[in-house]
Amino acid sequence: MSSLSRRRFLEQSMFTTAAALAIQAQRAQATEPVQQPPSIGPNDTIQVAVIGAGGRGQSHIDGFAGKSGSVVTHICDCDERAGQRSCDKAAEKQGGKKPVWVKDVRKLLEDKSINAVSIATPNHWHSLGAIWAIQAGKDVYVEKPVSHNVLEGRRVVQAARKHQRMVQTGTQSRSNPGMREAMEFVHSGGIGDVLISRGLCYKRRNSIGPKGTYDVPKEVDYDLWSGPARILPMTRKNFHYDWHWQWEYGNGDLGNQGIHQMDLCRWALGEDRLSERVLSFGGRLGYEDAGETANTQVVVHDYGKRKLIFEVRGLPTPDYKGANVGIIVEGTKGYLVMTSYASGTAFDLDGKPIKQFTGGGDDRHYKNFTDAMRNRDYRTLNADIEQGHLSSALCHLGNISLRLGNQIPGAEVAGAIASQGGGDSVVETWKRTAEHLGENSIKDYSIWMGRSLALDPIAETFVGNDAPNHWLTREYRAPYSLPSEQAV
Repeated sequence: MSSLSRRRFLEQSMFTTAAALAIQAQRAQATEPVQQPPSIGPNDTIQVAVIGAGGRGQSHIDGFAGKSGSVVTHICDCDERAGQRSCDKAAEKQGGKKPVWVKDVRKLLEDKSINAVSIATPNHWHSLGAIWAIQAGKDVYVEKPVSHNVLEGRRVVQAARKHQRMVQTGTQSRSNPGMREAMEFVHSGGIGDVLISRGLCYKRRNSIGPKGTYDVPKEVDYDLWSGPARILPMTRKNFHYDWHWQWEYGNGDLGNQGIHQMDLCRWALGEDRLSERVLSFGGRLGYEDAGETANTQVVVHDYGKRKLIFEVRGLPTPDYKGANVGIIVEGTKGYLVMTSYASGTAFDLDGKPIKQFTGGGDDRHYKNFTDAMRNRDYRTLNADIEQGHLSSALCHLGNISLRLGNQIPGAEVAGAIASQGGGDSVVETWKRTAEHLGENSIKDYSIWMGRSLALDPIAETFVGNDAPNHWLTREYRAPYSLPSEQAV
């Protein structure tokens, strides 16, 4: 963030970014596309290309290989070994029909036989890959978070509407019957008026090893892998997956596991917009390594009289109200605890169970996508790209607040929260977090106390101070550039 080139870019873009963002959400919401006629018949086989052959890519292969009237015809990955291995796996699942491996996504998208692409790349490729695929006439299933920053996420929404493509987000809880029933229960007043929607990402994350200079695996085309990001020396030992904890490529656990729960929290609130104010605080505590993102973090989104409070804990920690990775929705008549992607229980104010919810399965989410491809109505998608963008943006906004903060002693955090209008519920959240750090023998530590930032939730910009708007986008490396709104 301290390089001269980035400073110049941000200085040049600070006035244009806010202006562009101020109109883009209004345009996207105001435009109701004319539904195009079906291009895939009810008995036609949907030909899918999976982009990204890592862990999530394997799940995408499972979801599309010979299921829901689809077949995986191509695997795209800049790691040849991973790509070829995934081709073999797909062949096993679809009766010997082996996909073609393609290294460069641009070459892949030239193939007109492909009906849809399924994107499971690192985060920094999600939006650009989706936009290019949409422009090439493909429908898109894109993993969470759908973006690496706020602006590019909105740009995907604009592209999807302009080109009338079906774009599904990989937040599969939105297709699970248990979760859908739970949300209907909350929205119908089952726990009264919702006061706080709380997300928990208590997921153990070990150190990724010391920061150093390591060799990129020889089978990886590093230029393609980096894409819109800068070409940087590799400073982590494990090339794959551990990019999640470096800002150039990932968004921390807030945008990794946490995006699922952030999406559920916003869904529980019934909000189809960003918040009015954001505040975040935390740090990377317990070890020093090549990671940059927080492993201990609290994010607070203010929706007027209601709050969305999110907690990330990467160190060992007990459950909170029976949950570790899940959500807790607190209402005036009770509360809901969802402890997985589909299951949970509603309680009254005395802690007595009043209703249980079960029923999941990722296959439903992939089928919902292929069904929408056939009926050509994006409103039938359970996790349309607009929903994915909003929830991803809430994660990005939390990280922006954190990174714009200053380090203060842990003993001063409660006072700093109060001075920024965080309220009792946020102070209580911090006190539990501080106890958690003590239980992990972490003492005399400093916390990054983020800035409380006001937002225009419709224009999707910060208000009152233009400086944070720099952080709503990034500098893109040519030729992997984000198209303008007019060019999508």
